[in-house]
Amino acid sequence: MNIEQTTDEKILRACAKLMSKSEPWLTLKRNFKNCLEAVQVDNKEIYVASDSSSLLGFAVLQMTGTFKGYIQTICVSPHLRGKGIGTSLLTFCEDIIFQVSPNVFMCVSSFYTKAAKLYYKTGYEKIGELKSFIVHGHSEILLRKTIGPLSGFRSDKTPAYNN
Repeated sequence: MNIEQTTDEKILRACAKLMSKSEPWLTLKRNFKNCLEAVQVDNKEIYVASDSSSLLGFAVLQMTGTFKGYIQTICVSPHLRGKGIGTSLLTFCEDIIFQVSPNVFMCVSSFYTKAAKLYYKTGYEKIGELKSFIVHGHSEILLRKTIGPLSGFRSDKTPAYNN
């Protein structure tokens, strides 16, 4: 399995199609157009997991703003779930984020317990709940994994004035 960053429109369309036909996006009422918009934004980084012939899954990162290091999306092809692809994507994203921030943030839908179990098992903690945030009756659970506070964190990519 390879994981590479992409901006290729054909691949982004394939990501949006995969996303729009699987959970949690079905329950969240995200159609192909909504999903395509989520992966085509200029300020996002899209990383695709693939083998020699097919898209296995992908991740969307937000690396600017208040929640620098926000994993917006991890999506794995439904027939490949439970085979370690999501864990590999998660670890890959964390490696990128921890180079520039001591915190990784993400949301998981309250009904999507299998994904939540993975996140809690890998060290994420619930730090908030956004009730009926995307669809009525379901919450988005805000999660954080940290290696320390912002104060004092320094990387090659962190300007000196942040410390």
